[in-house]
Amino acid sequence: MIGRKTVALFSVLLLNYVNRFVSVGEVCFSARQDGYENASYKCELSNIFKEVVDQLCKKKNETVNGALNDVLVFTVATAETDGYRRYLSSVDTYGFRNNLNVLGMGETWQGGNIMTHAGGGYKINLLKKALENYKDDKEKIILFTDSYDVIFLGGLAKIVDKFKNMNARILFSAEGSCWPDKSLASKYPIATQGKRFLNSGGFVGYFSDIYEILHYAAIENTDDDQLFFTKAYLNENLREKHNIKLDHKSDIFHNLYAAVADVELKFEGGKASLVNSVYNTKPLILHGNGHSKLSLNSLGNYLAQAWNSETGCVMCWEGTIELNKTMPETYPVVVIAIFIERSTPFLEEFFGLIYNQAYPKSKLHLFVRNNVEYHQPIANEFMRKHAREYRSYKQILASDNVNEVDARNLAMDYCLLKQCSGYFSVDSISHLDNEYTLKLLVEQQRGIVAPLLVRPYKMWSNFWGAIMDDGFYARSFDYLEIVKNERRGLWNVPFINNCYLINATLISNKETRPSYSEGDMDTDMAFAHANRERLIFMYVSNRVDFGHLVNPDSYDISMTNPDMYQMLDNKLDWEKRYIHENYSENFNPDKTPIQPCPDVYWFPIVNERFTKELVQIMEAYGKWSDGTNNDPRIDGGYEAVPTRDIHMKQVGFHESWLYFLTEYVSPLQEHVFIGYYTSPPRALMNFVVRYRPDEQPLLKPHHDSSTYTINIALNRAGVDYEGGGCRFIRYNCSVTDTKPGWMLMHPGRLTHYHEGLRVNNGTRYIMISFIDP
Repeated sequence: MIGRKTVALFSVLLLNYVNRFVSVGEVCFSARQDGYENASYKCELSNIFKEVVDQLCKKKNETVNGALNDVLVFTVATAETDGYRRYLSSVDTYGFRNNLNVLGMGETWQGGNIMTHAGGGYKINLLKKALENYKDDKEKIILFTDSYDVIFLGGLAKIVDKFKNMNARILFSAEGSCWPDKSLASKYPIATQGKRFLNSGGFVGYFSDIYEILHYAAIENTDDDQLFFTKAYLNENLREKHNIKLDHKSDIFHNLYAAVADVELKFEGGKASLVNSVYNTKPLILHGNGHSKLSLNSLGNYLAQAWNSETGCVMCWEGTIELNKTMPETYPVVVIAIFIERSTPFLEEFFGLIYNQAYPKSKLHLFVRNNVEYHQPIANEFMRKHAREYRSYKQILASDNVNEVDARNLAMDYCLLKQCSGYFSVDSISHLDNEYTLKLLVEQQRGIVAPLLVRPYKMWSNFWGAIMDDGFYARSFDYLEIVKNERRGLWNVPFINNCYLINATLISNKETRPSYSEGDMDTDMAFAHANRERLIFMYVSNRVDFGHLVNPDSYDISMTNPDMYQMLDNKLDWEKRYIHENYSENFNPDKTPIQPCPDVYWFPIVNERFTKELVQIMEAYGKWSDGTNNDPRIDGGYEAVPTRDIHMKQVGFHESWLYFLTEYVSPLQEHVFIGYYTSPPRALMNFVVRYRPDEQPLLKPHHDSSTYTINIALNRAGVDYEGGGCRFIRYNCSVTDTKPGWMLMHPGRLTHYHEGLRVNNGTRYIMISFIDP
């Protein structure tokens, strides 16, 4: 048990910690983050920490808010959008929710379409009505901001202190553009430093003064609010009477429009803050006005204590739930919508990973759209084996002639028909290696959220961190850190594709339903564009590793076994499918490499699927050499020791095979033939040999034209053929039972004169490479 003295001392230390902060929100946020997450559930002290923090925060809250009772914060929001929720989160972070008054919630917006036209007078009329009871109050302070595109960066006490130090009765935020009437620019007072023009997205002042400004003229709901306040400011009498000033240097307000480059993120003690590097100020309110909203979203991933370089993503936990794996009946119903829009490598593995998702299938509906006839057997096999395990299933075939836009709309309609809570769209290039991907995304509880998926060994991912004015990709300041998982969290981004979960409430509302048809854009671009225009946030999560993307660009279904050719573009998946399961054991320091003959080594290198598919490739090609010395495929046209074979070049596998030699064979050679190193290995002769009793049953004694040779068995001795093998004459040692997928490696010149033993029955296939001739 922890003694009372320890508790008392701990409380004193904690009180000192709390008193370092001005803002109540900073107290509670910082103390709880530092204490709860690091100590919680670890020892008895964690419970004491929690209790003391709560008590001290309550006392601090009473003290600070008591001093701020004469400050009211107003905003206008008619719907609970993603931006509004972010606004509230920043209010809560700095602890002044009790001061906040939200006007218009639940009402129909009457201020016009301010995304495309001037408007917003409705905000002024709502504020007029709200201030009726305070019109004569000369001491109470009002702070007004927009909501959907505003983030608080500091506490209310700091904002008020800065305002009072500016000796103004009313202070408006400022920007570098004169809007909406550029002709008024010349009438503005000259600003010796800073932004010259008024922005109405944020202002602070005394009630009586603001009340009079609001009533200096009438305004219609659809009139422009910024023009209204601009004319008030340009009225010299009003400006002097009410001591109206602009926040020229962004001491309190920073408007991002045409000023994104003016600010930079700084990390101090792990926390992110925003600095106006032009004026060396630290704004307390950030406004993403105009076309700068995407920059606001990007900065908002860090600000208002959303992300901490020491503790990571704080925002990630807001609104999340936890699904109890012992209570599958409580899981939300989800439609998994699979889209095979183009020929895709490793589709079998894709379906396997979908099936392995740790989410009760009794809560999953399955929708499969396959637009590639070649893939129908794989899709059919998956449906035959597993479709009935799901709550329901539907399949659209290539022969149904449904275009992609209609298919995606049909999938969303299917979600509504099945009364789903979530719609999980997964393109066939998305491999969900983490079996908890869907569960974690559901628990995240966001409108649209994607798992981060990256092409292995590349920087290509399923999100963009920024976009250019034309809507195409731009590199964000943190893209590489996110893709490399050097920064983990939940990121508000302007573009996602390939795999994402959508809350069904967005689909059921025609105002927010995702659109896959926008002008001449492809479906991915249209989807992201429509969400941005509707101010619907799209998140990508890399809180954990979720999976990866396959690269379909070089996938050629005209080839036999086209996945075999994906070694270069999809190495990770190629290895998983074709490399022998015991390959890594070759390098186990506790194991001695197998030597069936002197300086002849046996290694497991590829699996039987590889061997079978390589034989199928060769037989499908079918142009075996005639076994004579005349061979036009090689320089000089003469082969001293001919075999019945097909070269890798003939079947388009040469470049891949050279890569195979570099990645998988060279490390084995260096492991056993110590001191010999070439990178990359050279190999001009790479070919598959076929031995048959009626064709070419054996090979006469010879030296290979190589520094070392590899020989991979492609089928099974005693099953597919009888006899055969390799005899090393100098040592009178024969190797006759190499397993399929195992590689024989031996020196090529001088010491290892050898012959191919007679095949008595069946067909024997081997893969040969003469390395470093």
